[in-house]
Amino acid sequence: MDQYGLIGYPLGHSFSISYFNQKFADEGINAKYENFEIPTIDELSEILAKNPDLKGLNVTIPYKEKVIPFLNQISPEARAIGAVNVIRVTQNGNKTILKGFNSDVIGFTQSIEPMIDKKWHKKALILGTGGASKAINYGLKSLGLETVFVSRYERPDTIQYERITPEVIKEYNVIVNCTPMGMYPKTDECPNLPYEAMDNHTILYDLIYNPDQTLFMRKGAAYGADVKNGLEMLLLQAFVSWEFWHGKEK
Repeated sequence: MDQYGLIGYPLGHSFSISYFNQKFADEGINAKYENFEIPTIDELSEILAKNPDLKGLNVTIPYKEKVIPFLNQISPEARAIGAVNVIRVTQNGNKTILKGFNSDVIGFTQSIEPMIDKKWHKKALILGTGGASKAINYGLKSLGLETVFVSRYERPDTIQYERITPEVIKEYNVIVNCTPMGMYPKTDECPNLPYEAMDNHTILYDLIYNPDQTLFMRKGAAYGADVKNGLEMLLLQAFVSWEFWHGKEK
């Protein structure tokens, strides 16, 4: 039986495990998907050794960047982004070959593109600086938007939350939350922004999908912002992961 799985820490509820096992059941595919919650990325080698039928892995926080040194190959897009969230596992004799890809970009751009009006939407704020935010940055730039990262800390090429004024919100009116702030069970949290400066030209996109409407989204919507969560992106990513695992990348 073929195996697929997810590596990360902590994992908690996983969209992928329910999605893929349902897919396998519905389509009569002789395979299973499981979670591999590993406290350090160094345990990846042990997972591969103990699961010789592994054909593919998804990668989530905090290993999208840390996994790269373990790979034999990496797609040009994933290399440009600097983060990997899909790994194809193949066997060449006694050697295991790992190739890394990034499905975040495809899932995100296909999900947000219908919301963007080039007349109004030219600049974006990316909340967070982790592996997911790098893919979001790549995707937004591919759609023609100028981007700025937002961080709690002083970092090169970022601005801090306390410096985001109503004027910044008017100029950078596409805002993507790549942080876990507001994720279940801490649903009473949201990024510290001047939401009152938002209007019907503001787009708030939250990578979180649990809850399906975060406080970030609700506060923006109260001022007329167009809001969307990350569920559609996840569904699109899952489809792309399957393509990558089976060598159908474009």
